[in-house]
Amino acid sequence: MSGYSPIIHYATSILCNYKGSMEISELHRTVLKSFEITEDEFWYIIKGCPRFTVVQRKPRDEDAQPDCIVVAKTSLRLCKKYLKNECYDCQDLHLCKYFVYGNCRYGKGRKECKFSHNIQSKHNFALLRECTLHELNEDDLFLLVLQNDPALLPEVCSHYSKGTGLFGACTFMERCTKVHICQHFVQDDCLFGPKCKRQHSINEHSRRMLEERGLGGDLIRDLPYIYQNVYRLNLQTLQNELISEPRVNPVAQIEKTEICLHFIRGKCKFQDQCVLVHFNLPYKWEVNNGKCWRDLRNMEELEKAYCDPKNERSPGSRPVDFISMTRDQNPVRRLSTVSSVSKPTHYILTTEWIWYYKGDHENWIEYGQPDDKQHVTSVTSKELEKAYLEDNTAVIRVNKGNRQYFVSFQDMYQRNPKHNTKRKVRRRPRFVSVSDVESQGAQ
Repeated sequence: MSGYSPIIHYATSILCNYKGSMEISELHRTVLKSFEITEDEFWYIIKGCPRFTVVQRKPRDEDAQPDCIVVAKTSLRLCKKYLKNECYDCQDLHLCKYFVYGNCRYGKGRKECKFSHNIQSKHNFALLRECTLHELNEDDLFLLVLQNDPALLPEVCSHYSKGTGLFGACTFMERCTKVHICQHFVQDDCLFGPKCKRQHSINEHSRRMLEERGLGGDLIRDLPYIYQNVYRLNLQTLQNELISEPRVNPVAQIEKTEICLHFIRGKCKFQDQCVLVHFNLPYKWEVNNGKCWRDLRNMEELEKAYCDPKNERSPGSRPVDFISMTRDQNPVRRLSTVSSVSKPTHYILTTEWIWYYKGDHENWIEYGQPDDKQHVTSVTSKELEKAYLEDNTAVIRVNKGNRQYFVSFQDMYQRNPKHNTKRKVRRRPRFVSVSDVESQGAQ
């Protein structure tokens, strides 16, 4: 790999100039402008050099191939003992932490800082040379160290992205010493983009906290992107550990299909160990591309269409078939919270399933509600839901006036045994909007 040192240094510098990471195709094009190397050589360098980590980023379009992101990596850290005047020779950098933050007050005034501001000192230069980082300028080196040294930056508040209030589920609110930024933005999977109600940049509250901790303005501005890279590096490390360790946590092997009620309210104590799906809505639409399940876009509109029993397909140029649960012949599934009939009435954001039968005028009538002639079925929608959860293959007898019918859960038909006629039956959820979730989650 030593023969490629100029290319490695150049690629590292480019990555640091792009806030620490780049799409691999873009990095490839940039490197080719200055070096004549084959595509195989480029991949050999990126895959084989410990300076770089390649991670897959979830694409915005669920049908697109995942993007590969190259993140700059280093094992160098700032020496903690040096900052306590307890170390004189180690394998970590001896530098002022606030100098790395870009905001050392002593470096700007007459009084000299008691900690080093010199990356070219004898101790530091030897380490940088050993790591082949001695040609990087200060700004590039500091960004590289910041996104790799977990001790230098405050954590992202995990409670801020949960709940619905201004501070999410964070009970410390303005006193919180962690950064309030959208966790899904950090993970690069926020569904709401610019419309997200959580911060995708550093707000005034977090800025004041960071300034008090000595971080400079330029670093604070770039911090959201640094946190994304920190997450990518940690994720890649975890994936490597799982690949090398055959004893995978049993929780990770379970396919999660039910959405966690407590997470929506920002109160799930199990966090990543939870056996339920963590999502900010009581429903989640996914499509299988043959490799994995991916989120469908316009989830609220899709849910609204599905909740109307007359709809067999969703709107749009690429509709979801609600009967076969497919889109372009790819399987589609709807994850949801637990059925409301299985929980006490005070539980919020459970899924209320409504049972309908098709009327005489192409209309859909809820069981237990009057039809056009004011006739009412003897069994309500709620009672059908309870029976369905007990046995989804059962046949239930239903009376309406003087007539008797049988509802088959397997066939989803209501049959008149006397005339052997059938009516379609549908089970659809009651629609809950994003704003409904936010208002209920705050209760």
